Amino acid sequence: MTVESTAARTPRRSAGSKAGTTGTKRTTRTTAKKDAGTEPQLVQLLTPEGKRVKNAEYDKYVAGVTPEELRGLYRDMVLTRRFDAEATSLQRQGELGLWASLLGQEAAQIGSGRALRDDDYVFPTYREHGVAWCRGVDPTNLLGMFRGVNNGGWDPNGNNFQLYTIVIGSQTLHATGYAMGIAKDGADSAVIAYFGDGASSQGDVAESFTFSAVYNAPVVFFCQNNQWAISEPTEKQSRVPIYQRAQGFGFPGVRVDGNDVLGCLAVTRWALERARSGEGPTLVEAFTYRMGAHTTSDDPTRYRGDEERQAWEAKDPILRLRRYLEVSNHADEGFFAELEAESEALGKRVREAVRAMPDPDHFAIFENVYADGHALVDEERAQFAAYQASFADEGGN
Repeated sequence: MTVESTAARTPRRSAGSKAGTTGTKRTTRTTAKKDAGTEPQLVQLLTPEGKRVKNAEYDKYVAGVTPEELRGLYRDMVLTRRFDAEATSLQRQGELGLWASLLGQEAAQIGSGRALRDDDYVFPTYREHGVAWCRGVDPTNLLGMFRGVNNGGWDPNGNNFQLYTIVIGSQTLHATGYAMGIAKDGADSAVIAYFGDGASSQGDVAESFTFSAVYNAPVVFFCQNNQWAISEPTEKQSRVPIYQRAQGFGFPGVRVDGNDVLGCLAVTRWALERARSGEGPTLVEAFTYRMGAHTTSDDPTRYRGDEERQAWEAKDPILRLRRYLEVSNHADEGFFAELEAESEALGKRVREAVRAMPDPDHFAIFENVYADGHALVDEERAQFAAYQASFADEGGN
């Protein structure tokens, strides 16, 4: 659940105001941004036009990136978007119960995901399909939960990638606790927790910030600020940029262009390096945009206009890297053609895998409710068995 910041509501008239003075008008999206102060600094290494820009502080974290690795980042984003598009289409065809699209957020996820080491641990929400791709999770496994055939579909410890978390913000507490644990064990690995701008208003996130700061936990909080917490704009979450919240808890925050895959890679590498060297937590705000709906049950046309969406489409993360690859002669038409064929093959594999998934065990819902069983659960199981059997009886008549 998201809440409107009290600071974003109409301010009360001060005690020194004249009785007849007209009150301040309700804050709008535009004025809220102005009231927040000067425009926040944004780390950007690749402009929307595909131009590489220098950054004295973060260039060193991508200085060794080769043309092959750049093509790899592009491939990651293209295939992740294709997978996401297939999942959305499958939901529309009734093959999935729900789907949370990442459209527009590929650079934030791929850039941060490729910054991780194998021994780092990831705590996602339910939209980190690109990070899952980077961690080697088979994309078809992500769809089992949304089809209702399993509770996740992969072993979290096999890829150091936790199962998707539906409860908003709770994974930040899990990540903080895990990070505190590995620090006590003396490990030099790091933890990263993903969440959105809406989750930043949750108490769990604030509590995570407190504990991670006090215990100097090696955790990176990676907020994908896609501008909308379902239908709630960021200005009703905070009167200051989200990354600045870290200051109040005693650790650094940074805002990066979330549509710049190189920028996200560099900033995340910097934050992870801080964590591993014992410098504690960091808040990264990837300033990006959700181009599609919050989920397939949402209609974004009810709360935002085409003009806003079109402005962000011009900043498309995939298009800007393609422009850079072409201008730098790091990729030719043969590369893009091969990738298109690979994309088609992935789409076909995803469709076939989803439709081949077996139906879930109808009685699995009663398992693991209580460690030692319970009379009420036994009664409910028997009632459900009788209900299921009634369909077989009807079929025999």
